[in-house]
Amino acid sequence: MQTNWNFENSYLKLPDIFYSKTKVENFPKLELLFKNEDLINTLNINYKNFDNLLLDTINNKQINSFSQAYAGHQFGHFTILGDGRATLLGEHINSNKERFDIQLKGSGRTPYSRNGDGKGTLKSMLREYIVSEAMHNLNIKTTRSLAILNTGQKIRRETFEDGGVLVRVAKSHIRVGTFQLASLSKKQSDIKELLEYTINRFYPELLNEDDKYLKFFDKITSDQMNLILDWQRVGFVHGVMNTDNMSLSGETIDYGPCAFLDEYNPNKVFSSIDKNGRYAFNNQPKIALWNLARLAETFLHLVDSKEEIAIKKIEYILKKYETEYNDKWLEMMKDKIGINDNHEKDNELIKELLDLMQIFKLDYTNTFILIENNTLQKFDFMLDWISKLNQRKELNKKIKKPKYSNPKIVPRNHIVEKVLNESANGNFKNLNKFISLLKNPYESSIPDEYMREPTNEEKVYQTFCGT
Repeated sequence: MQTNWNFENSYLKLPDIFYSKTKVENFPKLELLFKNEDLINTLNINYKNFDNLLLDTINNKQINSFSQAYAGHQFGHFTILGDGRATLLGEHINSNKERFDIQLKGSGRTPYSRNGDGKGTLKSMLREYIVSEAMHNLNIKTTRSLAILNTGQKIRRETFEDGGVLVRVAKSHIRVGTFQLASLSKKQSDIKELLEYTINRFYPELLNEDDKYLKFFDKITSDQMNLILDWQRVGFVHGVMNTDNMSLSGETIDYGPCAFLDEYNPNKVFSSIDKNGRYAFNNQPKIALWNLARLAETFLHLVDSKEEIAIKKIEYILKKYETEYNDKWLEMMKDKIGINDNHEKDNELIKELLDLMQIFKLDYTNTFILIENNTLQKFDFMLDWISKLNQRKELNKKIKKPKYSNPKIVPRNHIVEKVLNESANGNFKNLNKFISLLKNPYESSIPDEYMREPTNEEKVYQTFCGT
Protein backbone atom coordinates (compact mmCIF):
# COMPACT_ATOMS: atom_id res chain seq x y z
CA MET A 1 0.00 0.00 0.00
CA GLN A 2 1.12 3.53 -0.74
CA THR A 3 1.69 5.88 2.16
CA ASN A 4 1.25 8.99 0.05
CA TRP A 5 -0.68 10.35 -2.89
CA ASN A 6 0.61 9.69 -6.36
CA PHE A 7 -0.54 12.98 -7.87
CA GLU A 8 -0.17 13.87 -11.54
CA ASN A 9 -2.25 16.90 -12.49
CA SER A 10 -2.62 16.38 -16.22
CA TYR A 11 -5.59 18.77 -16.32
CA LEU A 12 -3.23 21.69 -15.67
CA LYS A 13 -1.62 21.07 -19.06
CA LEU A 14 -4.79 22.43 -20.65
CA PRO A 15 -5.13 26.19 -21.40
CA ASP A 16 -5.74 28.23 -18.24
CA ILE A 17 -9.29 29.17 -19.29
CA PHE A 18 -10.27 25.79 -17.85
CA TYR A 19 -9.12 26.38 -14.29
CA SER A 20 -7.82 28.73 -11.63
CA LYS A 21 -5.21 27.89 -9.03
CA THR A 22 -6.93 27.88 -5.65
CA LYS A 23 -6.17 27.03 -2.04
CA VAL A 24 -8.31 25.47 0.65
CA GLU A 25 -9.66 27.93 3.20
CA ASN A 26 -8.14 27.95 6.67
CA PHE A 27 -10.75 26.37 8.90
CA PRO A 28 -10.69 26.70 12.72
CA LYS A 29 -10.40 22.98 13.43
CA LEU A 30 -10.76 20.25 10.82
CA GLU A 31 -12.00 17.00 12.32
CA LEU A 32 -12.20 13.76 10.34
CA LEU A 33 -15.62 12.23 11.02
CA PHE A 34 -15.94 9.49 8.39
CA LYS A 35 -13.58 7.68 6.09
CA ASN A 36 -14.39 5.11 3.44
CA GLU A 37 -12.19 2.06 3.98
CA ASP A 38 -13.31 0.35 0.76
CA LEU A 39 -12.44 3.39 -1.35
CA ILE A 40 -9.16 3.99 0.49
CA ASN A 41 -8.16 0.45 -0.50
CA THR A 42 -9.20 1.08 -4.12
CA LEU A 43 -6.86 4.05 -4.16
CA ASN A 44 -4.12 1.79 -2.71
CA ILE A 45 -3.54 4.16 0.21
CA ASN A 46 -2.45 2.73 3.55
CA TYR A 47 -5.53 2.86 5.77
CA LYS A 48 -3.58 3.41 8.99
CA ASN A 49 -1.78 6.39 7.47
CA PHE A 50 -4.86 7.93 5.84
CA ASP A 51 -5.94 10.36 8.58
CA ASN A 52 -2.60 12.16 8.75
CA LEU A 53 -2.16 12.02 4.99
CA LEU A 54 -5.49 13.70 4.32
CA LEU A 55 -5.17 16.43 6.95
CA ASP A 56 -1.57 17.18 6.00
CA THR A 57 -2.56 17.46 2.33
CA ILE A 58 -5.47 19.80 3.03
CA ASN A 59 -3.27 22.03 5.20
CA ASN A 60 -0.39 22.03 2.68
CA LYS A 61 -0.52 25.42 0.96
CA GLN A 62 2.27 24.39 -1.43
CA ILE A 63 0.14 21.76 -3.13
CA ASN A 64 -0.76 22.44 -6.77
CA SER A 65 -4.53 22.56 -6.20
CA PHE A 66 -7.07 24.19 -8.50
CA SER A 67 -10.75 24.77 -9.25
CA GLN A 68 -12.26 24.02 -12.64
CA ALA A 69 -14.04 26.52 -14.84
CA TYR A 70 -17.03 25.62 -17.00
CA ALA A 71 -20.28 27.01 -18.37
CA GLY A 72 -23.72 25.47 -18.38
CA HIS A 73 -27.41 25.57 -19.06
CA GLN A 74 -29.09 25.87 -15.67
CA PHE A 75 -32.77 25.08 -16.09
CA GLY A 76 -32.32 25.93 -19.76
CA HIS A 77 -30.58 29.28 -19.19
CA PHE A 78 -26.94 29.57 -20.27
CA THR A 79 -24.38 31.06 -17.89
CA ILE A 80 -20.65 31.04 -17.11
CA LEU A 81 -19.81 28.95 -14.05
CA GLY A 82 -17.05 27.06 -12.27
CA ASP A 83 -16.26 25.26 -9.03
CA GLY A 84 -17.71 27.79 -6.60
CA ARG A 85 -17.05 25.66 -3.53
CA ALA A 86 -14.65 22.94 -4.67
CA THR A 87 -10.88 22.53 -4.88
CA LEU A 88 -9.24 19.67 -6.74
CA LEU A 89 -6.20 18.50 -4.79
CA GLY A 90 -4.85 16.34 -7.58
CA GLU A 91 -5.26 13.33 -9.85
CA HIS A 92 -4.18 10.27 -7.89
CA ILE A 93 -2.88 7.27 -9.84
CA ASN A 94 -3.14 3.94 -8.02
CA SER A 95 -0.98 0.86 -8.50
CA ASN A 96 -3.30 -0.35 -11.30
CA LYS A 97 -2.58 2.89 -13.22
CA GLU A 98 -6.16 4.06 -12.65
CA ARG A 99 -6.57 7.83 -12.40
CA PHE A 100 -8.88 9.44 -9.81
CA ASP A 101 -9.67 13.10 -9.13
CA ILE A 102 -9.40 13.88 -5.41
CA GLN A 103 -11.61 16.90 -4.79
CA LEU A 104 -12.71 18.82 -1.71
CA LYS A 105 -16.31 20.06 -1.77
CA GLY A 106 -17.20 22.88 0.63
CA SER A 107 -13.57 24.00 0.89
CA GLY A 108 -14.17 27.76 0.66
CA ARG A 109 -14.37 30.58 -1.83
CA THR A 110 -12.89 30.34 -5.33
CA PRO A 111 -12.81 32.79 -8.27
CA TYR A 112 -16.11 31.18 -9.35
CA SER A 113 -18.02 31.58 -6.08
CA ARG A 114 -19.80 34.77 -7.15
CA ASN A 115 -21.72 35.84 -4.05
CA GLY A 116 -21.46 32.48 -2.29
CA ASP A 117 -19.25 31.61 0.68
CA GLY A 118 -17.88 28.48 -1.01
CA LYS A 119 -18.77 26.34 1.98
CA GLY A 120 -21.11 23.45 2.63
CA THR A 121 -23.14 22.33 5.59
CA LEU A 122 -22.07 19.17 7.35
CA LYS A 123 -25.59 17.84 6.85
CA SER A 124 -25.49 18.29 3.05
CA MET A 125 -22.05 16.66 2.82
CA LEU A 126 -23.19 13.69 4.89
CA ARG A 127 -26.19 13.43 2.59
CA GLU A 128 -23.94 13.16 -0.46
CA TYR A 129 -21.82 10.59 1.35
CA ILE A 130 -24.89 8.43 2.05
CA VAL A 131 -26.45 8.68 -1.40
CA SER A 132 -23.29 8.42 -3.51
CA GLU A 133 -22.12 5.31 -1.66
CA ALA A 134 -25.63 3.84 -1.92
CA MET A 135 -25.51 4.41 -5.68
CA HIS A 136 -22.13 2.70 -5.90
CA ASN A 137 -23.50 -0.34 -4.07
CA LEU A 138 -26.56 -0.34 -6.33
CA ASN A 139 -24.09 -0.92 -9.20
CA ILE A 140 -24.66 2.56 -10.62
CA LYS A 141 -21.71 4.62 -11.87
CA THR A 142 -21.09 7.51 -9.54
CA THR A 143 -18.61 9.85 -7.95
CA ARG A 144 -17.76 8.49 -4.53
CA SER A 145 -17.22 9.85 -1.05
CA LEU A 146 -13.81 9.24 0.48
CA ALA A 147 -14.21 11.16 3.73
CA ILE A 148 -16.21 13.76 5.63
CA LEU A 149 -14.69 16.49 7.79
CA ASN A 150 -16.24 18.88 10.29
CA THR A 151 -14.75 22.35 9.71
CA GLY A 152 -15.22 23.55 13.29
CA GLN A 153 -17.17 26.48 11.88
CA LYS A 154 -20.81 27.54 11.91
CA ILE A 155 -22.17 28.68 8.56
CA ARG A 156 -25.41 30.47 7.86
CA ARG A 157 -28.11 28.94 5.70
CA GLU A 158 -31.72 29.11 6.91
CA THR A 159 -30.19 28.78 10.36
CA PHE A 160 -26.61 28.47 11.58
CA GLU A 161 -25.30 24.97 10.86
CA ASP A 162 -22.06 23.05 11.29
CA GLY A 163 -19.80 23.38 8.27
CA GLY A 164 -18.55 20.28 6.48
CA VAL A 165 -16.14 19.27 3.74
CA LEU A 166 -16.63 16.25 1.52
CA VAL A 167 -13.63 14.53 -0.06
CA ARG A 168 -15.00 13.39 -3.40
CA VAL A 169 -13.42 10.89 -5.78
CA ALA A 170 -14.24 10.73 -9.49
CA LYS A 171 -12.77 9.38 -12.68
CA SER A 172 -12.94 12.97 -13.87
CA HIS A 173 -14.83 16.21 -13.27
CA ILE A 174 -14.99 17.13 -16.97
CA ARG A 175 -18.57 18.09 -17.76
CA VAL A 176 -20.69 19.00 -20.76
CA GLY A 177 -20.33 22.53 -19.38
CA THR A 178 -16.53 22.32 -19.72
CA PHE A 179 -16.97 21.91 -23.47
CA GLN A 180 -19.52 24.71 -23.54
CA LEU A 181 -16.94 27.01 -21.97
CA ALA A 182 -14.32 25.90 -24.50
CA SER A 183 -16.67 26.68 -27.38
CA LEU A 184 -16.79 30.31 -26.21
CA SER A 185 -13.01 30.68 -26.41
CA LYS A 186 -11.56 33.00 -29.01
CA LYS A 187 -8.89 30.38 -29.65
CA GLN A 188 -10.18 27.64 -31.95
CA SER A 189 -7.48 25.37 -30.61
CA ASP A 190 -8.96 25.33 -27.07
CA ILE A 191 -11.93 23.11 -27.93
CA LYS A 192 -9.76 20.72 -29.90
CA GLU A 193 -7.20 20.54 -27.10
CA LEU A 194 -9.94 19.75 -24.56
CA LEU A 195 -11.43 17.15 -26.88
CA GLU A 196 -8.11 15.40 -27.44
CA TYR A 197 -7.38 15.47 -23.71
CA THR A 198 -10.77 13.98 -22.84
CA ILE A 199 -10.52 11.22 -25.46
CA ASN A 200 -7.05 10.35 -24.21
CA ARG A 201 -8.31 10.20 -20.63
CA PHE A 202 -11.44 8.11 -21.26
CA TYR A 203 -10.98 6.31 -24.57
CA PRO A 204 -7.29 6.38 -25.61
CA GLU A 205 -7.95 3.55 -28.07
CA LEU A 206 -9.83 6.09 -30.25
CA LEU A 207 -6.94 8.52 -30.69
CA ASN A 208 -5.71 7.00 -33.97
CA GLU A 209 -9.16 6.15 -35.30
CA ASP A 210 -10.82 7.75 -38.29
CA ASP A 211 -13.82 9.84 -37.21
CA LYS A 212 -12.49 9.73 -33.64
CA TYR A 213 -14.55 12.75 -32.53
CA LEU A 214 -17.78 11.18 -33.78
CA LYS A 215 -16.89 7.82 -32.21
CA PHE A 216 -16.12 9.61 -28.96
CA PHE A 217 -19.54 11.25 -29.00
CA ASP A 218 -21.15 7.89 -29.73
CA LYS A 219 -19.46 6.35 -26.66
CA ILE A 220 -20.34 9.28 -24.41
CA THR A 221 -23.95 9.05 -25.58
CA SER A 222 -24.07 5.34 -24.80
CA ASP A 223 -22.53 5.91 -21.35
CA GLN A 224 -25.13 8.54 -20.46
CA MET A 225 -27.99 6.41 -21.74
CA ASN A 226 -26.92 3.48 -19.55
CA LEU A 227 -26.56 5.76 -16.55
CA ILE A 228 -30.09 7.16 -16.95
CA LEU A 229 -31.47 3.64 -17.36
CA ASP A 230 -29.96 2.76 -14.00
CA TRP A 231 -31.48 5.86 -12.42
CA GLN A 232 -34.90 4.87 -13.72
CA ARG A 233 -34.41 1.29 -12.57
CA VAL A 234 -34.06 2.28 -8.90
CA GLY A 235 -36.36 5.32 -8.90
CA PHE A 236 -33.62 7.92 -8.51
CA VAL A 237 -34.43 11.60 -9.17
CA HIS A 238 -31.27 13.66 -9.67
CA GLY A 239 -32.97 17.03 -9.30
CA VAL A 240 -30.60 19.34 -11.21
CA MET A 241 -29.63 17.87 -14.58
CA ASN A 242 -28.02 21.08 -15.77
CA THR A 243 -25.31 20.62 -18.41
CA ASP A 244 -22.71 21.54 -15.79
CA ASN A 245 -23.92 18.57 -13.72
CA MET A 246 -23.43 15.98 -16.46
CA SER A 247 -20.03 14.33 -16.19
CA LEU A 248 -18.46 12.92 -19.35
CA SER A 249 -17.08 10.03 -17.31
CA GLY A 250 -20.63 8.62 -17.21
CA GLU A 251 -20.75 8.96 -13.42
CA THR A 252 -23.58 10.43 -11.40
CA ILE A 253 -22.30 13.72 -10.04
CA ASP A 254 -23.48 16.53 -7.77
CA TYR A 255 -25.93 15.07 -5.28
CA GLY A 256 -27.82 18.20 -4.35
CA PRO A 257 -31.61 18.08 -4.19
CA CYS A 258 -31.71 14.43 -5.24
CA ALA A 259 -34.13 11.86 -3.83
CA PHE A 260 -35.59 8.40 -4.40
CA LEU A 261 -39.22 7.82 -5.30
CA ASP A 262 -41.52 6.53 -2.60
CA GLU A 263 -44.96 6.32 -4.22
CA TYR A 264 -44.65 6.11 -7.99
CA ASN A 265 -45.28 9.37 -9.81
CA PRO A 266 -43.57 9.84 -13.22
CA ASN A 267 -43.85 13.61 -12.84
CA LYS A 268 -42.28 13.68 -9.39
CA VAL A 269 -39.99 16.58 -8.52
CA PHE A 270 -38.25 17.04 -5.17
CA SER A 271 -36.01 20.05 -5.81
CA SER A 272 -37.27 23.25 -4.23
CA ILE A 273 -36.08 25.25 -7.26
CA ASP A 274 -37.57 23.08 -10.04
CA LYS A 275 -40.89 24.90 -10.20
CA ASN A 276 -41.89 23.64 -13.67
CA GLY A 277 -40.83 20.01 -13.42
CA ARG A 278 -38.03 20.28 -15.97
CA TYR A 279 -36.06 17.55 -14.20
CA ALA A 280 -38.96 15.32 -13.12
CA PHE A 281 -38.38 11.56 -12.93
CA ASN A 282 -39.75 10.69 -16.37
CA ASN A 283 -38.08 13.69 -18.00
CA GLN A 284 -34.57 12.50 -17.15
CA PRO A 285 -33.99 10.47 -20.36
CA LYS A 286 -34.94 13.33 -22.67
CA ILE A 287 -33.03 15.91 -20.61
CA ALA A 288 -29.91 13.75 -20.94
CA LEU A 289 -30.51 13.73 -24.69
CA TRP A 290 -30.93 17.51 -24.71
CA ASN A 291 -27.67 17.90 -22.79
CA LEU A 292 -25.88 15.61 -25.25
CA ALA A 293 -27.09 17.77 -28.13
CA ARG A 294 -25.54 20.79 -26.38
CA LEU A 295 -22.27 18.85 -26.11
CA ALA A 296 -22.27 17.98 -29.82
CA GLU A 297 -22.78 21.63 -30.75
CA THR A 298 -19.44 22.55 -29.19
CA PHE A 299 -17.30 20.50 -31.57
CA LEU A 300 -19.60 20.13 -34.57
CA HIS A 301 -16.99 21.76 -36.83
CA LEU A 302 -14.50 19.03 -35.94
CA VAL A 303 -16.88 16.20 -36.86
CA ASP A 304 -16.99 17.33 -40.49
CA SER A 305 -15.87 20.47 -42.32
CA LYS A 306 -19.32 20.67 -43.92
CA GLU A 307 -21.82 21.66 -41.25
CA GLU A 308 -24.82 19.94 -42.85
CA ILE A 309 -22.94 16.61 -42.99
CA ALA A 310 -21.71 17.02 -39.39
CA ILE A 311 -25.30 17.68 -38.23
CA LYS A 312 -26.58 14.55 -39.99
CA LYS A 313 -23.87 12.42 -38.36
CA ILE A 314 -24.69 13.77 -34.91
CA GLU A 315 -28.45 13.47 -35.47
CA TYR A 316 -27.98 9.81 -36.37
CA ILE A 317 -26.36 9.12 -32.97
CA LEU A 318 -28.99 11.12 -31.08
CA LYS A 319 -31.81 9.26 -32.84
CA LYS A 320 -30.04 5.99 -32.07
CA TYR A 321 -30.07 7.03 -28.38
CA GLU A 322 -33.86 7.36 -28.48
CA THR A 323 -34.39 3.99 -30.16
CA GLU A 324 -31.89 2.10 -28.02
CA TYR A 325 -33.08 3.75 -24.85
CA ASN A 326 -36.68 2.64 -25.42
CA ASP A 327 -35.55 -0.92 -26.22
CA LYS A 328 -33.23 -1.12 -23.23
CA TRP A 329 -35.80 0.47 -20.92
CA LEU A 330 -38.30 -2.24 -21.87
CA GLU A 331 -35.71 -4.96 -21.25
CA MET A 332 -34.84 -3.39 -17.90
CA MET A 333 -38.48 -3.26 -16.83
CA LYS A 334 -39.01 -6.86 -17.97
CA ASP A 335 -36.07 -7.86 -15.79
CA LYS A 336 -37.74 -6.14 -12.85
CA ILE A 337 -40.91 -8.23 -13.21
CA GLY A 338 -39.16 -11.49 -14.14
CA ILE A 339 -39.98 -12.05 -17.81
CA ASN A 340 -37.71 -12.75 -20.74
CA ASP A 341 -37.76 -13.10 -24.52
CA ASN A 342 -39.91 -10.77 -26.58
CA HIS A 343 -43.66 -10.77 -26.98
CA GLU A 344 -45.83 -8.19 -28.64
CA LYS A 345 -47.77 -7.15 -25.54
CA ASP A 346 -44.77 -6.70 -23.22
CA ASN A 347 -44.84 -2.92 -23.50
CA GLU A 348 -48.57 -2.89 -22.80
CA LEU A 349 -48.08 -5.08 -19.71
CA ILE A 350 -45.42 -2.73 -18.29
CA LYS A 351 -47.49 0.37 -19.06
CA GLU A 352 -50.52 -1.09 -17.29
CA LEU A 353 -48.41 -1.86 -14.23
CA LEU A 354 -47.02 1.68 -14.04
CA ASP A 355 -50.48 3.18 -14.57
CA LEU A 356 -51.83 1.13 -11.66
CA MET A 357 -48.87 2.07 -9.50
CA GLN A 358 -49.50 5.74 -10.20
CA ILE A 359 -53.28 5.58 -9.69
CA PHE A 360 -53.02 3.69 -6.40
CA LYS A 361 -49.84 5.46 -5.28
CA LEU A 362 -47.84 2.28 -4.84
CA ASP A 363 -44.31 2.39 -3.55
CA TYR A 364 -41.78 2.17 -6.39
CA THR A 365 -39.20 0.00 -4.62
CA ASN A 366 -41.53 -2.27 -2.67
CA THR A 367 -43.92 -3.00 -5.54
CA PHE A 368 -41.20 -4.79 -7.49
CA ILE A 369 -40.12 -6.69 -4.38
CA LEU A 370 -43.72 -7.88 -3.97
CA ILE A 371 -43.77 -8.98 -7.62
CA GLU A 372 -40.48 -10.78 -7.17
CA ASN A 373 -41.77 -12.54 -4.02
CA ASN A 374 -45.17 -13.35 -5.55
CA THR A 375 -46.98 -11.39 -2.84
CA LEU A 376 -48.49 -8.54 -4.89
CA GLN A 377 -51.92 -10.17 -4.54
CA LYS A 378 -52.23 -8.42 -1.15
CA PHE A 379 -53.69 -5.60 -3.29
CA ASP A 380 -57.08 -6.67 -4.71
CA PHE A 381 -56.85 -4.08 -7.47
CA MET A 382 -53.71 -5.82 -8.81
CA LEU A 383 -55.26 -9.29 -9.23
CA ASP A 384 -56.18 -8.86 -12.89
CA TRP A 385 -52.70 -7.61 -13.75
CA ILE A 386 -51.09 -10.46 -11.79
CA SER A 387 -53.12 -12.91 -13.87
CA LYS A 388 -51.77 -11.31 -17.04
CA LEU A 389 -48.23 -11.46 -15.66
CA ASN A 390 -48.56 -15.17 -14.80
CA GLN A 391 -49.87 -15.94 -18.29
CA ARG A 392 -46.94 -14.04 -19.74
CA LYS A 393 -44.44 -15.90 -17.53
CA GLU A 394 -45.68 -19.20 -18.99
CA LEU A 395 -44.17 -18.04 -22.27
CA ASN A 396 -40.71 -17.60 -20.72
CA LYS A 397 -38.17 -20.00 -22.15
CA LYS A 398 -36.51 -20.16 -18.75
CA ILE A 399 -37.28 -18.94 -15.26
CA LYS A 400 -35.89 -15.47 -14.83
CA LYS A 401 -35.12 -14.29 -11.31
CA PRO A 402 -33.66 -10.79 -11.25
CA LYS A 403 -30.38 -10.56 -9.37
CA TYR A 404 -29.51 -6.88 -9.50
CA SER A 405 -32.73 -5.33 -10.76
CA ASN A 406 -34.77 -4.74 -7.63
CA PRO A 407 -33.01 -3.37 -4.55
CA LYS A 408 -34.50 -4.21 -1.16
CA ILE A 409 -33.20 -0.98 0.29
CA VAL A 410 -32.55 2.50 -1.12
CA PRO A 411 -31.74 5.66 0.85
CA ARG A 412 -35.36 6.61 1.43
CA ASN A 413 -35.83 10.30 1.98
CA HIS A 414 -37.45 10.10 5.40
CA ILE A 415 -34.76 7.79 6.76
CA VAL A 416 -31.96 9.95 5.33
CA GLU A 417 -33.50 13.01 7.00
CA LYS A 418 -33.92 11.14 10.29
CA VAL A 419 -30.31 9.96 10.56
CA LEU A 420 -29.00 13.34 9.40
CA ASN A 421 -31.01 15.18 12.04
CA GLU A 422 -29.68 12.77 14.67
CA SER A 423 -26.11 13.29 13.46
CA ALA A 424 -26.53 17.06 13.84
CA ASN A 425 -26.69 16.37 17.58
CA GLY A 426 -23.53 14.27 17.47
CA ASN A 427 -25.33 10.91 17.40
CA PHE A 428 -23.88 8.88 14.52
CA LYS A 429 -25.07 5.43 15.66
CA ASN A 430 -28.05 5.13 13.30
CA LEU A 431 -26.20 6.87 10.49
CA ASN A 432 -23.45 4.25 10.65
CA LYS A 433 -26.02 1.44 10.77
CA PHE A 434 -27.83 2.88 7.74
CA ILE A 435 -24.62 3.22 5.73
CA SER A 436 -23.74 -0.37 6.61
CA LEU A 437 -27.11 -1.70 5.41
CA LEU A 438 -26.83 0.23 2.15
CA LYS A 439 -23.67 -1.73 1.31
CA ASN A 440 -25.77 -4.79 0.40
CA PRO A 441 -28.97 -3.40 -1.16
CA TYR A 442 -29.96 -6.61 -2.94
CA GLU A 443 -29.81 -8.81 0.15
CA SER A 444 -33.03 -10.30 1.51
CA SER A 445 -32.25 -9.72 5.18
CA ILE A 446 -32.91 -5.97 5.36
CA PRO A 447 -34.80 -4.93 8.53
CA ASP A 448 -38.39 -3.93 7.82
CA GLU A 449 -37.95 -0.45 9.29
CA TYR A 450 -35.57 0.43 6.44
CA MET A 451 -37.89 -0.94 3.75
CA ARG A 452 -41.14 0.57 4.91
CA GLU A 453 -42.84 3.44 3.18
CA PRO A 454 -43.01 6.81 4.94
CA THR A 455 -46.08 7.90 6.84
CA ASN A 456 -47.77 11.11 5.70
CA GLU A 457 -45.94 12.95 8.47
CA GLU A 458 -42.58 11.55 7.37
CA LYS A 459 -42.89 12.31 3.66
CA VAL A 460 -40.23 14.59 2.21
CA TYR A 461 -41.73 16.89 -0.40
CA GLN A 462 -38.79 19.19 -1.07
CA THR A 463 -35.04 18.83 -1.06
CA PHE A 464 -32.34 21.49 -1.12
CA CYS A 465 -28.81 21.71 -2.51
CA GLY A 466 -27.04 22.98 0.63
CA THR A 467 -25.59 26.18 -0.83
